[in-house]
Amino acid sequence: MAALGKDPVYVISIAAKMVDMHPQTLRLYERLGLLKPARQGLNRLYSEHDITRLRQIQRLTQDMGVNLAGVEIILNLLEKIEELQDEIEQVRQQRLPVRRS
Repeated sequence: MAALGKDPVYVISIAAKMVDMHPQTLRLYERLGLLKPARQGLNRLYSEHDITRLRQIQRLTQDMGVNLAGVEIILNLLEKIEELQDEIEQVRQQRLPVRRS
């Protein structure tokens, strides 16, 4: 996910408006471990990566009817798949023959 910014840029009120959720919902998702916004003092700061994750949670719960326990499992599996794909790509890069001219 290198393309998605992980630098915190949005306070909770802005992040909640961006995804059309109540700030309490974002707090709940944090308590459940579904996302981990950065902190600056007492303020939660949400990155583009966090916003994308919130939209993903929203799609799973609202469009697909998945409960929050299921969301956690799905998100963990998606992260694991991404890690494994990165590992496969690294192995492929290491095994590429060096071309000599």
